[in-house]
Amino acid sequence: MAHPPLSKPVSILLVDDDDVDVMGIQRAFAKLKILNPIVRARDGLEALELLRGQGHIDHPYLILLDINMPRMNGIETLAALRADPQLANAVVFILTTSRDDQDKLAAYEKHVAGYIVKQNAGDDFLQLISLLDHYWRIVEWPLEATREAT
Repeated sequence: MAHPPLSKPVSILLVDDDDVDVMGIQRAFAKLKILNPIVRARDGLEALELLRGQGHIDHPYLILLDINMPRMNGIETLAALRADPQLANAVVFILTTSRDDQDKLAAYEKHVAGYIVKQNAGDDFLQLISLLDHYWRIVEWPLEATREAT
């Protein structure tokens, strides 16, 4: 039996402590007229609280995760996500200033969908956001996640 297409927009959980970077991402979304809901967390602890129901983020969701943050950095957050049976399958893109190969290796070992260095985006930052927009429009999201949230 075929299921109807997913009608809910993909929520974006943006986990980043840098206000300037967050404003840049929000500007790019606005310029491209991407209307997906964006929820911000300033560090990994706040992100986990939101995802575990102590805040509000709708299913389905995609996580844009910075690495260098206070309290709980991105690699620690990623480890906590993958260790939690309810969150282990979260789609996570690293969006960071870190070019450190150890960070890249640690991220990919924890099954990130992609590792993007913010400076690499430079003038092509709009293309990066557009790529993410196309990604969540064409991938199939499990309907179970949507049903659990309602």
